[in-house]
Amino acid sequence: MGMLKEFKEFAMKGNLVDIAVGFVMGAAFNKIVSSFTGGIVSPLVGLIFKSDFKGLKWVINEGVVDETGEVIGEVAVLYGDFLTNLVDFIIVAAVMFMMIKAINKTKKKEVPAPVAPKGPSQEELLIQIRDLLAKK
Repeated sequence: MGMLKEFKEFAMKGNLVDIAVGFVMGAAFNKIVSSFTGGIVSPLVGLIFKSDFKGLKWVINEGVVDETGEVIGEVAVLYGDFLTNLVDFIIVAAVMFMMIKAINKTKKKEVPAPVAPKGPSQEELLIQIRDLLAKK
């Protein structure tokens, strides 16, 4: 029973809950970003390169076209797909950074602990007690 209680305390710590909420929101937000990148950014960049952005590739070895029209044996570096995913990541990271920055501004600032009053050290007090006892 003690282990269950300990796990509950661990699971309810603020940082773990924050991470879970951030993970769920990030996963949902990723779909929005993918749609933005695929539907808006890619076509605009595709205008620059005069091709489909995701379809950009560097063909190392030409393949053979079979009777169905598929290319067989082509070796290519698909850098357009990589660039699309990179743009997705940068957008998600920037938005998450701004969200966390805004959340941190709304949190209460921790009040620093009051400074202990300056006084004699324990050794000094013991010396004073010794001296008082010696006078008697």
